[in-house]
Amino acid sequence: MIEVHDLHKHFGGARAVDGATLSIAPGSITGLIGPNGAGKTTLFNVIAGLLPPTSGQVTLAGEDITGLAPHELFGKGLLRTFQIAHEFRSMTVRENLMMVPDGQSGESLWNACFRRKAIRDEERALVAKADEVLEFLTIDHLADEKAGNLSGGQKKLLELGRTMMVDARIVFLDEVGAGVNRTLLNTIADAILRLNRERGYTFVVIEHDMDFIGRLCDPVICMAEGRVLAQGTLAEIKADDRVIEAYLGTGLKNAPHVPGSGQGLGAADVGGASSGGASP
Repeated sequence: MIEVHDLHKHFGGARAVDGATLSIAPGSITGLIGPNGAGKTTLFNVIAGLLPPTSGQVTLAGEDITGLAPHELFGKGLLRTFQIAHEFRSMTVRENLMMVPDGQSGESLWNACFRRKAIRDEERALVAKADEVLEFLTIDHLADEKAGNLSGGQKKLLELGRTMMVDARIVFLDEVGAGVNRTLLNTIADAILRLNRERGYTFVVIEHDMDFIGRLCDPVICMAEGRVLAQGTLAEIKADDRVIEAYLGTGLKNAPHVPGSGQGLGAADVGGASSGGASP
């Protein structure tokens, strides 16, 4: 689905992404982990068109999409969510979803004046679609609530719901669990799994919660210093000496006891070493 080849993104002398090469298989849920400053979010931003690459190439299903703008990628089915949700605070949850589809008839002044019935019919269809999405995500009881009043976890569900309002092919989720309580995080995980299994969505997930990654993701890619350090199952990643060193440093890696499971890199070690902040 996605091929990234020798991708670089430099900010002056800082190499946030420094030769990253990876591939995302269609129909997969791929986890992207790494210590703070590894370049994960910058990689997302370059792939999703928010930042131009310094060099390198990104392809989507064989098509070169390097440097395309976010709205162009949106039209191709590549969507991205953010660690901090960006909702229209004064609009209802339902209205936030109805805003998503592109090219709506009501956006045309001509249609607004002379094709009002077509606009009403389209709006009824959008309402039905939005209500179906809200029911899928189990937040239909919030349909008429102002989006600004939602909790952090509910806003993350709303962002996931936006991807369901269009024909998404691949969705990049940036720390979907940040600031979300465990109950809502399980609801989000269930929704991601259903979208993957029932609707064929491909996901790439940045997350520091290793229990969440372990439940959803295979494979898992670990980044460090702007490059791909390791890839495999979560168990393989946690046992990789290079990953342990990237998270904990050489001294802690070689210490007699590593907090967590005692063998390899435990879930608590990864989460504890990296939680609490977004990486550039």
